[in-house]
Amino acid sequence: MKRISLKLFLISFLFLEGSTQDFGQTQFICTSVPKDMDLCTATMQNNGPAEDLKTTVGPDLGDSKAGGRRKETGSKNTMGDVSRGPTDTLAQLGQTLQTLKQRLENLEQFSRNNNSAQTNSLKDLLQNKIDDMEKQVLSRVNTLEESKLGQKNETEQRGRVESTLTSLHHRITDLEKGQKDNRPLDKFQLTFPLRTNYMYAKVKKSLPEMYAFTVCMWIKSNASPGVGTPFSYAVPGQANELVLIEWGNNPMEILINDKVAKLPFLINDGKWHHICVTWTTRDGVWEAFQDGVMRGNGENLAPYHPIKPQGDLVLGQEQDTLGGGFDATQAFVGELAHFNIWDKKLSAGEIYNLATCSSKALVGNVFAWSETSIELYGGASKWTFEPCRQLS
Repeated sequence: MKRISLKLFLISFLFLEGSTQDFGQTQFICTSVPKDMDLCTATMQNNGPAEDLKTTVGPDLGDSKAGGRRKETGSKNTMGDVSRGPTDTLAQLGQTLQTLKQRLENLEQFSRNNNSAQTNSLKDLLQNKIDDMEKQVLSRVNTLEESKLGQKNETEQRGRVESTLTSLHHRITDLEKGQKDNRPLDKFQLTFPLRTNYMYAKVKKSLPEMYAFTVCMWIKSNASPGVGTPFSYAVPGQANELVLIEWGNNPMEILINDKVAKLPFLINDGKWHHICVTWTTRDGVWEAFQDGVMRGNGENLAPYHPIKPQGDLVLGQEQDTLGGGFDATQAFVGELAHFNIWDKKLSAGEIYNLATCSSKALVGNVFAWSETSIELYGGASKWTFEPCRQLS
């Protein structure tokens, strides 16, 4: 080994009670050790600095200073009783997320210097804890929103919380870049865990003018009533230019220029399904496919109306205005992957190839599913996904 004086980093990660991880109540502790000193002696002498570093890098998520649960309650809710008032609640949620952000910065620094299996497990653990915390934060914010606490200062604090959530997911994505470089950019899914009016993904480019289209995707949800809005496309002057929505107890519908056709999809069983809708402007003919099989068709859906260009394509929310006006009751809850759009009607055989993951399967010539083509907001997250492997 090189005779270099190194300071070893300490990462300490204390698990919440009831954690499903296999590490139990493990703490990973590193401290500086002079090269000629006995290891045990050095460890005892350096107990103080090690504790300081443990506090800096890995405070227990249950610590009340981080907005977590109080240890004496025994509750598994990591948010615990964070405050008594709604304004104080949002302030503490923001403080909690800032603590997690600092934690992630320390992990990133450690990760740059160490590429071990232990480091990777710590990254995974941190991501799980952040996801758990995120869901509870969003739930709290959503509860406050439903109680119609619309004062300006609360709205601003909620915006800061949403921004921090988005930042955390981007940072985790950066940590995983090494793995992403080794897999195709389309092997991912989007997850929308809660019904909110601020969690969504936006496609970076608009659609062209289209006189026909096919839109296909993999979708998974058990939300009730209605899975919400998998996607919506709005243009200036028409918020419902192209929308797929299942709202309330209504069946899933496709809207084109605010004209509606009911679709025979049954997908809210918590399983992955492949769905496609084709349409042509001539006579407004449409077809609906689920899992590679045509389930229904019709005509006179916005006939002779081309899909207009220069709009906003959003995943997970229904737009009442261009790029916004989201309604939480219409939000999509579930998972979405391999969303592709073509400016033509695909044949039944081509759609079957997509649903069965055939090597002959096509990718969208208008929009092709890729991590570089979308931006996430409000806590929507990405995970690795391979459709036919998920089904097996």
